[in-house]
Amino acid sequence: MSKIITIKSKEAQLMTQLFYDADADLSLLNNKTIAIIGYGSQGHAHALNLKDSGMDVIVGLYKGSKSESKAISDGLKVFSVSEACEKADWIMILLPDEFQKDVYLKEIEPNLKEGKILSFAHGFNIRFGLIKPPSFVDVVMIAPKGPGHTVRWEYQNGQGVPALFAVEQDSSGNARSLAMAYAKGIGGTRAGILETNFKEETETDLFGEQAVLCGGLSELVKSGFETLVEAGYQPELAYFECLHEVKLIVDLMVKGGLSQMRDSISNTAEYGDYVSGKRLINSDTKKEMQKILKDIQDGTFANNFVEECDKNKPLMTKLREENSKHEIEKVGKGLRSMFSWLK
Repeated sequence: MSKIITIKSKEAQLMTQLFYDADADLSLLNNKTIAIIGYGSQGHAHALNLKDSGMDVIVGLYKGSKSESKAISDGLKVFSVSEACEKADWIMILLPDEFQKDVYLKEIEPNLKEGKILSFAHGFNIRFGLIKPPSFVDVVMIAPKGPGHTVRWEYQNGQGVPALFAVEQDSSGNARSLAMAYAKGIGGTRAGILETNFKEETETDLFGEQAVLCGGLSELVKSGFETLVEAGYQPELAYFECLHEVKLIVDLMVKGGLSQMRDSISNTAEYGDYVSGKRLINSDTKKEMQKILKDIQDGTFANNFVEECDKNKPLMTKLREENSKHEIEKVGKGLRSMFSWLK
């Protein structure tokens, strides 16, 4: 059954409710054909987990997709996106954000009928108005908080990856229960699912990626590496200290939070954490984070991203090439080739 977690802070006491297997009714998906649009990391995980949960699953792909043979070999029926959406009662769009609008307008929207369910694993296109579904369909989100291969692997091992779920449009009057049923079908309720909304999920997801997980961490790692190398230390040692060991620390955080991480490291490292961390991540850093969040909230980032994609990603292509030539990439490639455990 659901659990209520109380989170106390100086500002407020928050009540968060997590839902589990007993809270979701998988039978609501019986006699429904579910079309998974896209068969990448998330697509293959959703499709196979739902199939193993006893659901009727088909896959929609563009003609000539490299994923077609993989989906067929996995025992799934593959159709064009248009055909899959015409046949389906439930349509789950698992394409990259920048492709969703065009595919939706050309192949999905013409096949929407009253009673169908349109779903997403990320709220970007709904939040920023790129996709505007008709009023006669349910619009929901089920977003596992982990990469697709982990979603699949955990399901196969009898576990699950936590997931978010949300309802944007409830035409049937049963959209919330249906979203929870889908989350159960992919294994999310085994670990716990948390209710949110499209706006909250999108804005927090984009912020986390930009300020901490990808943008913030990548620049921190590169700057640390550069500082040591410029001071005359061996690049290989700089790589170990500033990139390789990041996973070791993050694993400790994921397992037991910041406190358990600090309990697991040396006293020297813990003291250095306290006295040096805020010299790097200070009030100026937080002000910049707030600007990043504002750009996300007011649509500036989304507009810039859409414009970049419309121009065939010139800036992303340039920065990819520049970053691939960074010394940390060259050093890391050589070191990783010697790590037998990575092979």
